[in-house]
Amino acid sequence: MTSSLSVDALPHVDPSLLKGIIAPARTALLLIDVQVDFVSPDGVIGMAGVDMSGINSAIDKMETLRAVAKVQGAAVAFVRVVTREETDSSALKNLYARRGRPGQHAICRADEPGSDYYRLFPEDGDIEIEKVLFDGFHGTDLEEQLRAREIDTVLVAGVTTDCCVDQTARSAFHRNFNVIVVSDACAAYEDALHAGGLLALEKNCALLADTKSVLSAWSGISDEA
Repeated sequence: MTSSLSVDALPHVDPSLLKGIIAPARTALLLIDVQVDFVSPDGVIGMAGVDMSGINSAIDKMETLRAVAKVQGAAVAFVRVVTREETDSSALKNLYARRGRPGQHAICRADEPGSDYYRLFPEDGDIEIEKVLFDGFHGTDLEEQLRAREIDTVLVAGVTTDCCVDQTARSAFHRNFNVIVVSDACAAYEDALHAGGLLALEKNCALLADTKSVLSAWSGISDEA
């Protein structure tokens, strides 16, 4: 059933309502894990031969969202994985070992190119968050930085829909933030995981909106994003 699920068929919030929901002064755009190891042809995933076409399309949307967010005065937060041997999760190491893939947890290592940003880079005034696992709030000060800016709403974009986007969006909801996932500005390595991840989020803790609707709500842009 999930394999034939179309993202376009998923319930998206009425675009006419978005303007009141994502007022820039209280909204932050979260950009999740746009890093070499996850999205570049030269990263760990790309070198394994994974098709990155869907990922690149999502990054195109993220670039547009980020540019308009800056113009409109919305906060922008970059959230990325940075791992070190001393902070590696024993549960994650055990999970991979028990799957017969020991060592595969070692990705986005600190001071190695794989942990670097890719195509999108923080600018002055942006929030930067380093995490060690999937959830952008766990063990970080992301919530405190958002609260300090009087943010109550987050637009979530990034990779992957079924993993770090999902867990960060759920964690934001549990912390009483209003959550909107930008459906075409996030991606997974499989279409079924992308669509299924969006479906689960929409059913439980988030609204879905596409980039065009967000841009229209923020700045009256109606052209194709």
